[in-house]
Amino acid sequence: MEKEYKVIDCFCGAGGLSLGFEKAGFEVLYAFDLDEASINTYKHNSQYHHGQAFVRDIYNVSKKSIEEDLGHELGEIEVVIGGPPCQGFSVQRRGDDNDPRNSLVLEYIRMIIDINPRFFVMENVGGLLSPRGIPYLTQLTEKLCEASYTIQRQTLNASDFGVPQSRKRVFIVGERADGGAQKFEFPKPTSKPEKTVRNAIFDLMNKYENDIPNHKSDKLSAVNLQRIQAIKEGEGRDSLPEALQLECHKKNTRHRHLDTYGRMAWDKPSPTITARFDSFSRGRFGHPVLDRTITLREGARLQTFPDDFEFLGTKVEVARQIGNAVPPVLAEKVAEQVKACLQKDEDKNSK
Repeated sequence: MEKEYKVIDCFCGAGGLSLGFEKAGFEVLYAFDLDEASINTYKHNSQYHHGQAFVRDIYNVSKKSIEEDLGHELGEIEVVIGGPPCQGFSVQRRGDDNDPRNSLVLEYIRMIIDINPRFFVMENVGGLLSPRGIPYLTQLTEKLCEASYTIQRQTLNASDFGVPQSRKRVFIVGERADGGAQKFEFPKPTSKPEKTVRNAIFDLMNKYENDIPNHKSDKLSAVNLQRIQAIKEGEGRDSLPEALQLECHKKNTRHRHLDTYGRMAWDKPSPTITARFDSFSRGRFGHPVLDRTITLREGARLQTFPDDFEFLGTKVEVARQIGNAVPPVLAEKVAEQVKACLQKDEDKNSK
C-alpha cells in the first residue's frame, strides 16, 4: 500500500493548495486560516478535505498548539504548504512596505522551522521578487538555509499546466538537506495548446444557480450595462465611446489598469482571477458575450475547482476565496513533484 504523506496547510483559504495535494495522494492533516468564511467552506467540502480545519491566527499557531487542537502528537510531517497573504507587495496594487501582512511571510518561516517538515511549498505573487518583497525573500532564504533547507524558486504560469487562466505566481520549494542532494524539480509545462475560457465555461451559459452551486452574478448598474453592451468580446475600456468613459480615464490615457470594464475572450485563457473578479469595474471580468460579469461558479471553473465544490459566505467573501486560491490543477502538478522526491527517499531507504 502506498504511503500517505502528511501535510499541514497554513493560510489555507478555501483549500486550493490542499485540494491539489489531496488529489496527488497526500493527507492534509491540519489546515488553518484567519478568515471564518474560508474555513466554513473548507469544512463544508468534506468530500475533498478530510483533515481538520480551524480559524486561527498564525501569530498564535505553533507545533504545540496544533497538537492541542488535534488531541495527539503530530509525528513526522512531510510537507508544510501555504500562501501568506500578499497584498503588501502585490504588483496589482501600489502596496505598502509597512503593510503588517508582509510580516506573515516571516511567521510562515517560523512555522516551517518549528514543525521541521521534509519539504515546504510557498506560493506568492510576483511582487515577492520586487524591491518591496526582496527583503522578505532574503530573510526567508537565510533563515531556512540556516535550518538546513535547500531552496528553489520559480515563477509558474497556471496556463502552462492545464488551467484556463493566465496567472503568474512565485513558487518556493524547500527540501530539508538531511545530507542528501537536492532532488526536487519544478513541473514542466504541459498545456499545448492552452485551455481557454471557452473550454472552461461555455456550457454554463444555459445553466442557472439551481443547476449548479454559486452560479450567480449581480445585475450591472444602468451605466455599466451600457458599457458592457458597447464592448465586444476580448475588448477593454479603451473601446468605450467617450460618453461612457470615466473622467479619470479620459485624463490619463496611460492609466495602468487598462483591463477594467472589459470582456474576456472565448479562445484565450482568462486574465488572472482576483479577489474582486465579481466586479465589472475591477478587471476584464465581463462575460465574453452575455451582458454581465462572470459568475462566481465561472470564476471557480477558471480556477479549476470542481463543480461540486461549494463556496460559503457572502458574494464578496466567496469571490475572495476563489480569487485568492491556488488553482488546484496547478497545485496538484507541484504536489506530484514533491511526492516523487519523497518516494525516491523511501525507495532508497528500503534497499
